Amino acid sequence: MTRRKIYTGAVILVIITSLITFILTNSLSLILPGGRVIVSRNEYSLMKQYQKLFEVRRILKNAYVDKIDTSKLVDGSIKGMASSLNDPYTVYFDKKDYSDFMTQTRGSYAGVGIIVSADKKGHIVVVSPIKNTPGEKAGIKTGDIIISVDDKKVSGNNLDEAVALMKGPEGTNVTLTILRDDKTMKKTLTRETIVLQTVDSQMLANNIGYIKITMFDEHTSADFKVALNKLKSEGMKGLIIDLRDNPGGLLDECVNIANELLPKGIIVSTKGRIESKQYSSKGPGLGKPLVLLVNGGSASASEILSGAVKDRKAGVLVGTKTFGKGLVQSIYDFNDGTALKYTIARYYTPNGVNIQGKGIEPNYIVELPKNYVLTDKPDLKEDTQLIKAYDIINSQIK
Repeated sequence: MTRRKIYTGAVILVIITSLITFILTNSLSLILPGGRVIVSRNEYSLMKQYQKLFEVRRILKNAYVDKIDTSKLVDGSIKGMASSLNDPYTVYFDKKDYSDFMTQTRGSYAGVGIIVSADKKGHIVVVSPIKNTPGEKAGIKTGDIIISVDDKKVSGNNLDEAVALMKGPEGTNVTLTILRDDKTMKKTLTRETIVLQTVDSQMLANNIGYIKITMFDEHTSADFKVALNKLKSEGMKGLIIDLRDNPGGLLDECVNIANELLPKGIIVSTKGRIESKQYSSKGPGLGKPLVLLVNGGSASASEILSGAVKDRKAGVLVGTKTFGKGLVQSIYDFNDGTALKYTIARYYTPNGVNIQGKGIEPNYIVELPKNYVLTDKPDLKEDTQLIKAYDIINSQIK
């Protein structure tokens, strides 16, 4: 055998050895005669990790007393995986849940008009009832705790399931059991189509503008810009933005509104394990006195806007401490009608503060009169928070 043949054989041996190593250590599966399969080390490790899950599926499919829909087993296992994180904002949506969720962010759905969230104790807490909806008409208030829906117990650990239970065809009834001030009560509500008109505006005395934002859906920033430009064309000298009982919504909508109000600089930063982002305003900002009204029902995107205005000293906050939701969620669409909503980051105000579980303290703490109920229209006679905001701006424009 010549040296050339020996060299060629050695090269072939190296190539074969490298191929086998690649097969055993990377994501390549090789089907062998007889149906046997070679899988990578990573795939084998993953199979061992989830072996018990597959075994449970096999047992239930073969031996459970009734015939089983295996697709439901898959959905249930995914839901359980998401809920094991004990994060009420991370949840797997089946087709119905995802449809309901997308309908709400688009601005309309059939339900009772109650925005809810989960607190640290695992309760489902009413962030705010939406104006002129069955929830508000029934007297449901911010801070109420929902114990059950149609006598089915619910908690913050299955928040999206509880929301789905409250929704349903228009004209049908749903009964909520509520805890308020250590007393329980039942309220039966008739579902309606909830059309979310998220922006309302008018000019107050002395050319002080007033814009109320009820939530941040996909039309909010465009509607806000229209309202703001109208007030400017009417000679607005200062602006009050009412975020009370605004539960939040879409981050991009909030950022777009902040861009109309803030000078050039940071609006909010998000920090996650995989990716971090910083959102900034282009300027020049509003350039007029600005006050934001906030309370315990102001959450999420409302707090992003409030934190940016306060930290950047573009205006002041009046009212009571905000709700305290400093987490950001993303949606992974599986393109089969289902999706995973999961927490990807915490957000931080321009001063680097994460308000999760803490909320934002306003510059001026002002309580509403006892038993006073906020209305759709600005009230400069009894709404002490609005009166304070008006006086602050009025003193700056004189």
